[in-house]
Amino acid sequence: MRSFSLRAKQIRKDWFVVDARDLILGRLSAVIASYLRGKHKPEFSPHMDCGDYVVVVNADKVQVTGNKQEDHIFYWHTGYPGGIKQRTLKERLSGKFPERVLQKAVERMLPKGPLGRRILKNLKVYVGENHPHAGQQPKVLDIASMNAKNVKRS
Repeated sequence: MRSFSLRAKQIRKDWFVVDARDLILGRLSAVIASYLRGKHKPEFSPHMDCGDYVVVVNADKVQVTGNKQEDHIFYWHTGYPGGIKQRTLKERLSGKFPERVLQKAVERMLPKGPLGRRILKNLKVYVGENHPHAGQQPKVLDIASMNAKNVKRS
């Protein structure tokens, strides 16, 4: 019996569209990272970019559980003395680029290095309902129906 190793010409990439409205950020990111990586396919190879393209709409309407909106703080440094800055998750979601919250969450779940950077290019995140990828005829990926805990019910 021989081990199976996927070749570049055998890779078939599909397009999926996900509506992030009322979905939990961490659970959504984990599913998206799995689809980007290709772990849902039987021919998964860890050294290849064999995953699919994922288009996420309504990224600004993603939810978190508990008090994470006020307690989760993002820090960065400007490079100047005393230049530590901070912003809460709530401020980032209501700020100028709310789609970056989801994008960074998925990025941190992918492998580090050249493969992870290549895989991350297959993720397209948009704030509103509209996206320019209708020509690829993406299939709807219903993450809310995968598990009852994936949706935050008010």
